[in-house]
Amino acid sequence: MPTIHLTTVIYAPLERVYDLSRSITLHKRSMSHRQEDAIKGRTNGLISYNETVTWRAKHLGKMRELTTKITAMRQNESFTDEMTDGDFTHMNHEHYFKAIENATVMIDIMDFGTPYGWFGKVFERLYLQKYMTRLLQERNNTIKDYAESEKWRVILD
Repeated sequence: MPTIHLTTVIYAPLERVYDLSRSITLHKRSMSHRQEDAIKGRTNGLISYNETVTWRAKHLGKMRELTTKITAMRQNESFTDEMTDGDFTHMNHEHYFKAIENATVMIDIMDFGTPYGWFGKVFERLYLQKYMTRLLQERNNTIKDYAESEKWRVILD
């Protein structure tokens, strides 16, 4: 079972970073190159506890759907989304936030599993973990770009 751990320092207030991380609208912008769209559940605005979103996006050469639910949330501290339906056997993504001097530390911990027995395990190690890490880095870079500039106002105002 692969686990991805990313730490991103963003020079912006904690509340802004937290809300941008929950923004369906910003997530769609960060994944537009994958034709990603929210098609069911919460499809725009800020996702909250117990809400779901179904994403449709092109990954690995085909359109795929993934539904996640926010299963835990502590305002301005953390939230967790878990897959309820999709191609993985499981997917859990924990988001943590901590204010430091003049910045916010954002930590992502994601674990997931694939079907297909030993072939799936080899695919995870040789390709999928790096692919998923790049997707999270792209998302985090978009959050950082918006949070550290005035672009955040387009999303949160």
